[in-house]
Amino acid sequence: MIRQLIGMRRKSILVDINTQRDFFLASGNACIKNHRRVLANVRRMVAWARYKNVPIISTCEVYPNHNGCSEEYCVEGTNGQRKISYTLLDKNTSFAAEGSTDLPFDLLRTYKQIILNKRCIDPFDEPRIDRLLSEIKAHDFLLIGACAEDAVKAMGLGLLQRGKRVTVVVDAVGTHNHEEAKLAFRKLEAKGAKLRETRDIAGVSHLKLVGVCDCQSCQCQNKKMPVEIGAADRG
Repeated sequence: MIRQLIGMRRKSILVDINTQRDFFLASGNACIKNHRRVLANVRRMVAWARYKNVPIISTCEVYPNHNGCSEEYCVEGTNGQRKISYTLLDKNTSFAAEGSTDLPFDLLRTYKQIILNKRCIDPFDEPRIDRLLSEIKAHDFLLIGACAEDAVKAMGLGLLQRGKRVTVVVDAVGTHNHEEAKLAFRKLEAKGAKLRETRDIAGVSHLKLVGVCDCQSCQCQNKKMPVEIGAADRG
């Protein structure tokens, strides 16, 4: 039996799914439809985690040269495969996508963020991710990222099947297909997940800036929003 990776029970863990440039920037090869709104809420949730000292487990899709789609995305070594800058904490460590299950015993005692690469949509198809998420003890797993109808749904259902408590932060989750996303949220809720919004967890913030996307829509939003920053938004 593999011994537990974390000895103490943590109240919450933020699970950050595929917050990568190809998914979240208008110039990305697989940009979500609601990227402007979701980016602002993702930024807020990461700032909340940083301020509240909540550990972050991040997953990133990475493919060697293609992913079987007509429009290639998240290809290893490309700019699009990189994470959005403000989804990275200073004290982080990353693991390559490979068949190994090896992980340091004191992982979340040493690092605030664990970044796990995967060569698939379902994170539990990667042995190392499966081991980590199956063994970690936490009161609640908060899910943000993309996409609702595939990777986020697979993450939520996988955690629920392993007896975990799951909260999906619906306005911090992107989608390619709105109708499929609604069905995914309904299925997750039916299986026991809670559906909440960013303001329910991180409160109302004056900081609404997207910050990393240069498209006209995001730039217009930047100009309209006030720049007052609360304590949880700094950094």
